[in-house]
Amino acid sequence: MPNDSKKLVPTAKAIRGPSPLLAIDDEPPAMLIVDPPLAGPLALGKVFIQYRTENLRVVPVFGSGALAVSPRIGHVHVTVDDAPWHFIDASGEAVVVVGLAPGAHRVLIELADPSHHVLTSQTVAFTIPARV
Repeated sequence: MPNDSKKLVPTAKAIRGPSPLLAIDDEPPAMLIVDPPLAGPLALGKVFIQYRTENLRVVPVFGSGALAVSPRIGHVHVTVDDAPWHFIDASGEAVVVVGLAPGAHRVLIELADPSHHVLTSQTVAFTIPARV
């Protein structure tokens, strides 16, 4: 369907970024944009955190050999409540955490390269309501 000039519809590149089929010279830094948890599930004690990246594609490819891939690729590390461990997500979909007790919590989402070097991060703070 052609772009209607009266309706400003963003281009595919504006939404999806550069083509994954072409290398990018001088890639800008990777960016991580994290939303607060979705309110509906949070009210039920389920945490759904949507995020997106710019200048990095989230894919399940790991190791130092993947550092030279362009456009840049990586994954996210997720740490709940300052735990001494984290889990890895390479789906690019929402981070889902269930089973947390009612009260205040924090989730650290780190954008990492294929060798697990953290490029940038954001922390989301939220409260799980008491269950009635």
